[in-house]
Amino acid sequence: MKRFFLAISLLFLVIKTSGQEKEKVKYLDSIQLDLKRALDSVLKSTPNDLNMIVLKKKLKEITPKKPKEKEKVGWKTKANFSLLFNQSAFNYDWQGGGTSNIAGNTGLNFEFNYKKKTLTWDNKVLADYGLTFLKDESFARKTNDRIEFNSRLGQRIGESFWNYSLFVNFRSQFAKGYRFTKDSDTEETIRTEETHFFSPAFIQIGPGVLWKKSDNLHFNIAPVTARLIFVDDQFTVGEEYEDGDYFGVDTGENSRFEFGGSLAAYAKVTVLKNVTIEQLLNLYSNYIEDPANVDIDYTLNVNLLVNEYITGSFVFQSIYDDNATSGFQIREVIGLGLKYEF
Repeated sequence: MKRFFLAISLLFLVIKTSGQEKEKVKYLDSIQLDLKRALDSVLKSTPNDLNMIVLKKKLKEITPKKPKEKEKVGWKTKANFSLLFNQSAFNYDWQGGGTSNIAGNTGLNFEFNYKKKTLTWDNKVLADYGLTFLKDESFARKTNDRIEFNSRLGQRIGESFWNYSLFVNFRSQFAKGYRFTKDSDTEETIRTEETHFFSPAFIQIGPGVLWKKSDNLHFNIAPVTARLIFVDDQFTVGEEYEDGDYFGVDTGENSRFEFGGSLAAYAKVTVLKNVTIEQLLNLYSNYIEDPANVDIDYTLNVNLLVNEYITGSFVFQSIYDDNATSGFQIREVIGLGLKYEF
C-alpha cells in the first residue's frame, strides 16, 4: 500500500512539473514575440542604411577572429624563370621598311632569404641574357646581359620598420660586348670588343639603415659605402686609352677604388588583376671625386600574367654613369613568352 501511495505522489509531482515547464515555455514564447514585434517596429522606423551599418558592426563583433599566423623561422626560397621570344619577317616586296629578325631573352630571379625573430638576411640572384639575329648581318647582337647578386643583413630596431643593415652588391656580365661600325670601303660590319665577363665588375659593400614595411616596399641608405671596379687591363693599355677613360680605371691599371654613399629603393604594386609594376632605383655618389655626379640605375618592370605559364613583360632601364659614358644608357624590352616558378 505504501508503494502505491508513493507512486501516486510521484505521478502528481511529474504532472505539476510538466505544467510548470509548459507555463515557462509559454512565457518565453510571449517574450520572444514581444521582442520580435519591438524589433520590427524599430527597423521600420529607422533608415535602411543605418540598419545595415548596425548589422555589419554586430556581425563583425560576433565573427571569431582568425588566429595569428606563426612567424616563419628559417630559410625561404623563391625562383622565377622566364623565356621571351620575338620574331619579325618582311618579304622583298614589303614597302614599309623593316629588317627580318629573331630575338630571344631569358631571365632568372632567385631569392633565398632567412628570418629569425628580429634578424633578416635577404639574398637575390638576377641573371638575364638576350640575343637578336638580324637578316644579312654577320653577327648576332646582345639585347641584354647581366649577372647581379644582392645580399642584405638586417636587424630590426624595436617595433618600428627601421633596421640596422649591411649590404653587398655584385654586378657583371656573361659574354663579350662589342661596338659595331661600318667599313667605309666595303660597307661590311666590323665589331670591336669593349667588355667581357668580369670586365667591368662592380662590388659595393657598406653598413647603413633599412626601412622595410614589407617585401614589396623598402629602401636602404648606406652613407658609408666602398665600391671596387675591376676591369681587364687589355682595355686600359694603348694610345686610344687615357686615364679614367675605361669605367674610371687609370691607364695600365685593372681596378679602381671609390668611397661614397648609396641608396637602394624597391617598390612593387598590383595595379590590375594579373598586372604588377615593379620599380628599382639605385643611387651612388663618390665622395672622393665629383660627388655631385650621382650614378643612377633605374629599372621599371611591368609584368602581365596571362596564365600560369604565359607572361608578357615590358622592361625599361636607364643608367647614368659618367665613368662609362657622358649620357644616359637606355634599354627597353617588350616580349611575350613563358614563365615558370619553383
